[in-house]
Amino acid sequence: MVATFETLRDKNLSGNNPKPRHRVVAVSYLNTKPLLYGLLRSRIQSELDMDLAIPSECARRLVAGEADIALVPVAVIPELPEAHIISDYCIGADGKVATVCIYGDVPIEEMTSIYLDHHSRSSVMLTRLLLEEYWKLEPEFIAAEDGYIDHIGGTTGGLVIGDRTIGLEKRFKYVYDLGEVWKKHTGLPFVFAAWVSVKPLDPEFIAAFNKALKEGMEHLPELQLLLSSPHPDFNLVEYYTHHIDYDLDAPKRKALDRFLAYVGAAAG
Repeated sequence: MVATFETLRDKNLSGNNPKPRHRVVAVSYLNTKPLLYGLLRSRIQSELDMDLAIPSECARRLVAGEADIALVPVAVIPELPEAHIISDYCIGADGKVATVCIYGDVPIEEMTSIYLDHHSRSSVMLTRLLLEEYWKLEPEFIAAEDGYIDHIGGTTGGLVIGDRTIGLEKRFKYVYDLGEVWKKHTGLPFVFAAWVSVKPLDPEFIAAFNKALKEGMEHLPELQLLLSSPHPDFNLVEYYTHHIDYDLDAPKRKALDRFLAYVGAAAG
């Protein structure tokens, strides 16, 4: 299935559509595979110029005007002069998310500093919010660079997101799942990333876009069995069915408003 996914992506990028209507960039993690599968195998793919990148790069391109639509960390939304959430699907969680965690050798109360993963602003802002509001702690924050995971240790913890988290629970004694902690703190689910456009889009295109995503989600039972697991101890079925929640429903929109209010206040 990995080969099939890559084949679909390469076909989309190969130049078969010389005048794409919409430049799209999306996160390349495991949790986006069902959504991307739906887009790349649907008729709407001929209207998309699709690329994949880490979350922070998706956000940068949208802010810079280098993309028309992006699956972006939601913390970037206040930075956009115009932002439209165009889909009923997101990357979210209602409790444990498994791939957005703080790791360390000591309890978080004993961490004097924490590396902040540079891949996602939403996870960084969520870390800051929870340390401020839930744990009421003030550790030093360190901007992470490539290879920083190897420097987590002693009283220095680290926020790690995405596929790089897989297997780290066996390496570090203390693991704090931010989806779970947010749920304890607010009673709400969380939205890590959403499909955002920087201009109004044709309603027919939005309907077709959502239909493609829906069809991708309908193939989830097949995908979670056919995709290769990145680690022998990582259960894809459990991850897709118990940790990632894709519906951008009313509780998640309420959570998004709550989170963006914090982001806005922090920026001000």
